[in-house]
Amino acid sequence: MNLGIGIGQKLGGRYQIVSLLGAGGFGMTFVAEDQHLPGDNQCVVKQLKPQATDPITLQTARRLFDTEAKMLHQLGKHGQIPQLFAYFEENKEFYLVQELIEGGDLSQEFTPSTRLEEAEAIALLQDVLEILEFVHQQNVIHRDINPRNLIRRKKDGKLVLIDFGAVKQISTQVINGGNSSLTIAIGTPGYRPSEQANGNPRLSSDIYAVGILGIQALTGCLPTQLPTDPDTGEISWRNQASISPELANVLDKMVRYDFRQRYQSATEALQALKDLSTTTSATVALPVASPPKLVVAKPKSRPILYKAVLAISVIGIGIAASVATVNWIRSANATDLYNRGETFLALKHYEDALDAYNRAVEIRPDYAEAWQGQGDTFLGLQRYEEALNAYDRAIQLRPDDLEAWTSRGQVLDNLQRYEGAIASFDAALEIQPDYFDAWINRGNVQIKLQQYSEAIASFDKALSIEPNASLAWNRRGWALHNLQRYEEAVSSYDKAVEFKPDSAPSWYQRGNALINLQRNQDAVDSYQKAVQFQPNFYKAWYSLGSALSNLQRYDRAIAAYDQTLKFKPNDYEAWYGRGWAHHQLKRYREAIASYDKALQFQPKNAQAWYNRGNALYNQQRYNDAIASYRQAVALQPSHHEAWYSRGNALFNVERYKDAVAAYDQALRYKQDYREAIDARNRAQSQLEAARSEQKAQEQESRDQEEEKSSDDDN
Repeated sequence: MNLGIGIGQKLGGRYQIVSLLGAGGFGMTFVAEDQHLPGDNQCVVKQLKPQATDPITLQTARRLFDTEAKMLHQLGKHGQIPQLFAYFEENKEFYLVQELIEGGDLSQEFTPSTRLEEAEAIALLQDVLEILEFVHQQNVIHRDINPRNLIRRKKDGKLVLIDFGAVKQISTQVINGGNSSLTIAIGTPGYRPSEQANGNPRLSSDIYAVGILGIQALTGCLPTQLPTDPDTGEISWRNQASISPELANVLDKMVRYDFRQRYQSATEALQALKDLSTTTSATVALPVASPPKLVVAKPKSRPILYKAVLAISVIGIGIAASVATVNWIRSANATDLYNRGETFLALKHYEDALDAYNRAVEIRPDYAEAWQGQGDTFLGLQRYEEALNAYDRAIQLRPDDLEAWTSRGQVLDNLQRYEGAIASFDAALEIQPDYFDAWINRGNVQIKLQQYSEAIASFDKALSIEPNASLAWNRRGWALHNLQRYEEAVSSYDKAVEFKPDSAPSWYQRGNALINLQRNQDAVDSYQKAVQFQPNFYKAWYSLGSALSNLQRYDRAIAAYDQTLKFKPNDYEAWYGRGWAHHQLKRYREAIASYDKALQFQPKNAQAWYNRGNALYNQQRYNDAIASYRQAVALQPSHHEAWYSRGNALFNVERYKDAVAAYDQALRYKQDYREAIDARNRAQSQLEAARSEQKAQEQESRDQEEEKSSDDDN
């Protein structure tokens, strides 16, 4: 970092530094004043400083800097993206000069005590997606959408999207001397999906980040506080917000773990939100009921035997003896009730168990085991606050109760109070450092906090105690999986299935790790094991179909997709994959039928309409193909391939003028699209030839009319 840049210094001969906005590994960001313009003309100056200054690095940096500055200039044409005023090089450092946006960012609005109403959240999401739609139409992925990069502009209250990830990518390459990969992982943890963390961002990666914003606005929870399903990676959040199922479904699709299952562009996501206005007006979101308060059952009357014994004691033995007898009977009754509760709990007759435990602690308030049983029952009933109260009573009575501390941690885990859960597990481990259950539960919570390295350490501790614990090996594999350490993840899954060969989830996750390693055949073998041990495991069947498609074994892929649909008939991805496999086998009629089913469940999926159009095109059903391509580009205007294919279909039905217009649209979104350029030239030639022929025919017709008129005159 150039520490010589200070307040009052002038950069580029005109931008005088007013204040420092921030500093990082790529350089510094300043507020500056443009001295070449009259009045108060403040702007933002961003410095991008290479660490290496050799000629090759600087040449690479200049090329990248020039390309990305042009992109920022294009994006700045949108009213809610800062304009790029200038870019320049000075002393082997690079500078961007952008519009200064006055206002506060969304992190100031998103507080734990603030939750947006459904209508407010929809409006927020639409505002962000409308900006993002323009960004995506320029074939740009932002890569770092989060509350700090969305500023509420002071002058009009509109959101402005700042700090494009593309610039960060340049700066990273420039810093490292041009040696970095073009797929560097960029973004903010919590808002960054797995494929982006792995260096492979897509348009739908931005959709994920916007979905997380929406969930955060509705729940008041930070992304790191949202639990995920340990087997699927999907986020669990619905119980934190009172909203319509329709909006919840849209948000769930935006934040799918698998990028293929999300909306594929801002246009698709925006349309889904707009569709809500016609479906949610009559929907009333019911508030989540608070858990009922603990009611301790009071016996209506003492048992007859109890009264009889008490009377005998008072008359025959005296007061001291009677007190001893009462205590003995009370203890015996409490123990009997506790044992009864344990039996009902084992049978999962929770209400009967709760009644027995309640009566036991009513008789003996210091009965720690009964409080523990009451907590276990509330846990089974998912009445977590009441379970927590019961475990706290048990711990007050027996501070060294391992099971109570561990169960308390599990309750806090379910309440998404993860730091408290870890503290409870740590308390158990202070009592008994080799307590397996505490270590494995601790690791599970650390995964939810995205503390994957720490989770691995916890699972390693658990495995040092029980080396053949399949579950611990599985969870360790999932933590490695999330760190993109796929080879190590496969090794952990191997140990999981070694000790539990019929563990379908372990075989399934092993297959997913192998897919990421592009070891498709090994993945196929793993998925086959998963469905062998759990035949209705539709996710494993779908993944098996995808892996077989990757291997171009399309007939077997279709069979796997059919199994998926047997157990989940409305699975869009399976219908789409089935259509694609038939398509590759040139079974166009079957492909179209499958695409039609896919579109029945997701009618606004541009890619499915595009592929359907291609299948129709291959059947020479050009007018039907044109209609399908029209749907694709209506849903995703920047889909250059759909525009190109639509042009080809129009060409084949000799609608040359419309074909030229379609090719122009393809070139609008991909200027170097060679096939579209060549096709446009051919269509233009045909159009001109047709016009010439028409003119010749019109002239010939006029000549004939004149000749006829002349004959009539003679």
